[in-house]
Amino acid sequence: MRFGDRKSNRIQYFCAMLITVMRSKLHRLTITEADLNYIGSISLDPDLMDAAGMVEGEKVQIVNITNGERIETYTIKGERGSGQVCLNGPAARRCQPGDVVIVIAYGQMTIEEAKNFSPTVVFPDTETNKVV
Repeated sequence: MRFGDRKSNRIQYFCAMLITVMRSKLHRLTITEADLNYIGSISLDPDLMDAAGMVEGEKVQIVNITNGERIETYTIKGERGSGQVCLNGPAARRCQPGDVVIVIAYGQMTIEEAKNFSPTVVFPDTETNKVV
């Protein structure tokens, strides 16, 4: 926003401070594939993405419960109804099929907005990656 000060002819700019908060989370998914030769990202079953309110191309953090690794990548749609969770490209070196992970999407909002915000948390079946 821009506000003018008529007495001194100065213009002041005010920006709201934004903080980054967890927007949505897929808790305890099992990696089904790791494709080192694909060009980056995590392929997710669109049923999982829809349940968490995630969109294709969104930046996400992958937290690997099995080995403690944390990586950032972006989402792409996999095969609907398949339970697919596939790390692609360099990320495939950080997660192996069978590893259990958390996929977290973040958003930015003001502190006041964050006080009233409730993230979406999805707990799929860890063995099938199906939304229950």
